[in-house]
This record gives sequence, C-alpha cells and structure tokens, in this order.
Amino acid sequence: MANIINRQQNFSTNGTVTAAGLHNLIDTALVNSAIIKNQQEITTIGTADLLLIAPDSVDSSLAPRKVTVQNLFDDGLTSGTFTTLNLTGALTYGTATGNRTVSTSATITTGTIPNFTAGTTTSTVATITTGTIPTLTAGTTTGTAGIFTSGTVATLNSTTGTITNLSTTLAGDFTISQGTGTLGTSGATLGTYGGSTSIPSIVVDAKGRVTSASTSAISSSGLVAQRVYTTTSTWTKPSSLTRIKVTVVGGGASAGPSVATGGNQQSGGGGGGSGGASIKLIEAADLGATITATIGTGGVGQSAGIGIAGATSSFGTHCSATGGSPGAGAAASSAWNADGGAGGAGSDGNINFDGGSGNCAAGGTFGAEGAGGGGGSTIFGGGGKASPIGAAGGAGRGYGAGGGGGANNQNTGSVDGGSGKAGIIIVEEYA
Repeated sequence: MANIINRQQNFSTNGTVTAAGLHNLIDTALVNSAIIKNQQEITTIGTADLLLIAPDSVDSSLAPRKVTVQNLFDDGLTSGTFTTLNLTGALTYGTATGNRTVSTSATITTGTIPNFTAGTTTSTVATITTGTIPTLTAGTTTGTAGIFTSGTVATLNSTTGTITNLSTTLAGDFTISQGTGTLGTSGATLGTYGGSTSIPSIVVDAKGRVTSASTSAISSSGLVAQRVYTTTSTWTKPSSLTRIKVTVVGGGASAGPSVATGGNQQSGGGGGGSGGASIKLIEAADLGATITATIGTGGVGQSAGIGIAGATSSFGTHCSATGGSPGAGAAASSAWNADGGAGGAGSDGNINFDGGSGNCAAGGTFGAEGAGGGGGSTIFGGGGKASPIGAAGGAGRGYGAGGGGGANNQNTGSVDGGSGKAGIIIVEEYA
C-alpha cells in the first residue's frame, strides 16, 4: 500500500523519541494524493453533500474549508460555452435584480430545457442553436433578445417582440412557413366569374370563404321580335324560335251609300261592320318553315246599292278572322233609315273576337235632321265617322274597322259610303 503521509522525520528502532522530533514530524508531513484516490467513489451528489476547497485568500498553512454542493453552484456559473448541458430542473435566465444569473450572455448549443424563462435583465441575450424548449416565457425587459437558429418551441408566450422568420403548423386553414403566412385553399378555382352573357353562382362557408364558384348563362328567352303584316306576305321561321303569338284581324266592310234624291226627299247609308279577330299561341314544333300571312282587304265605299264586305285574314291554317258585313243603303223618301252591317268572327285561336256591327242610318220626315250610320270598331280602333246630311261617310280608322254611312238632302246626287279598313296580322316571336 502506498504511503498516505510523506514523513520528513525518522526515528531509530528503539531510539529515543523527543518532543522536538514529534513536532518536526507533524510540521513537515505531506499528504499524499492517495488519500483521495483510495477513497470510495460516489456517483450521486446531493445539494447538502460537503466538499473541501482551499481558497486562494487563505494562508496555505491553514486547513481546507468545507462547502456544500448547493453553495458551490448557487453563486452563478462563469461566462463561457457549455457544449453539452442537461438540466432536470428549471433554468432561470436572468432576474430583475441580476442575482442568480446563469450569464448575461449564454450560448446553449444542444440539450433540452424543460422550462426556460427569459427574465427581465437589461441587455440579456440568449442564443440557442439546437434544442427543444417545451415552454418559453419571454419577459418585457429592455433589450432582451432570444435567438433560436434551430429547434422547437412547443409553447411561446411573448408580450412583446418581433419574430422575423417563423415556421409553424396551426390548426385550421392558415400556415406560417419561413415567416410567410399562407391561407389554405378553399376549393374555389382561381378565375373571373360572370359577365355580359352569364351570372356568377357562388357558395360561401361559415367563415365567409367562397368554397365554389360557377356561372350560369343569362337566359335570352322572351319576346325577341315582332313582325307586322298589313299586306299578304310570307313569314319565315327563325332557327332559335320556341313559340309565337299570332293576332289576326279581318277586313272591315264599307258603309251603305246615300242615293240621289228629288224634291222633298232624303237618304242615308248604314255603317259597315268590322272584321273579327283571333289570338293564338303556337309552339315552334307545330310551325312549318314558312307560312302565308293573308291580309283581308277592306270593302270599298259604293255610290249605289249596298256596301262591300271585308275579306278574311288568316295565318296559314292555324287561325283566321272573317271580314265585316256591308251597311245597307236607304231609298230616297221623305222618312228613312238603313241597317248597319254585322261584324266578322275570329276562329281557331286561343281567344276569338266578334267584330263590331255598323250603326243604322237615322232620319225622319223631310226637313228634320238625320245622319248616316257609324262604322263598326275593332280591337285596334274605331269605325268610320257617320256623316250628317250632305256629306260622304268616313273611312274606317282602326285595322279591320267598318266604314261610316253618308247622308243626302233633297235634290242631291248620290253620296258614297265610307270604305272599310284592311285587316292586320301581328306575329310575336319568342326564343
């Protein structure tokens, strides 16, 4: 076994031991390093365990001083870099008063810090290059800065500061990568929806996002054209047609004439009847490529006999309307009257109308006032005007209207009855 004490004083076997020799033995004895090396090793150190330390400020002739592990590390670590640091408790980095400070400038290159508090020490700086901090609380101190070049911060509570380059996964539709925020796609396709020929149709979710969008064509259905025929013509079917509405009116009849009179005689004519009317909706599938629109002519006013009937108007075989009947003429006499003509009739339409009848000529004994009969009216206007004694009857005014009767006094030549107005056909086209 190695000597633990290096003795500088020797005594002879069975020699005399003096007090001076003993004193010299103790004063000059040196403790060999084996006194530490040969002790039993312990692997766990508690905060209350004791260590021996020889402070520089104490005389070397004095004994070492004891210190607990707690007191050894309680005053703070010196500035430096710790390449591998494993802490099982809480690490507090800086306080308001500056005590219990790990360092005013600490670099942690690797390791796990369960709970890291960046305190309120002025100008405190921490640089963590790699590691995991489950909970980081950053205070509100002046100049405090934390730099994390790599790692994960599970929970970050910061009342102030700037994060210039942050990547994180958030719950919902928003992500941050390398400092750039990105909204998740909503499902709608980028583009412009709607225009002069279409309207947009959108779906909005509970968050106010458009999740889908489409367009619908603006319908051009409805009345697209109106064709009016006052003489016989041919209608041609358009390619985009869905249906048509046809209005047909027959021709108006002329009024009866007022014949020549002798002394003490008067005469007058009854009004002509108007043409009937028919209105019909016809589907495109029921229409040929072309259809003849036949317009009934109006009766021409006569100077003798009776008036002329109006002619029939028709739109192919789909619907038609007959013309009005003529007004009668009265014989020259001292007392007279004459009947007006009956109106025509519509047929085969969804709605059919009878034309208006002409009015009777009215007169009395010689010298009394009298007048011819007015013409029958149609859905498009009035009949011809009834004339007083000495004038010809007026022509029909509206399409298909009857002419008005004329009237005569004594010793006057015959006076014509008014002519009837020709009929009309109107075709309204719907797409």
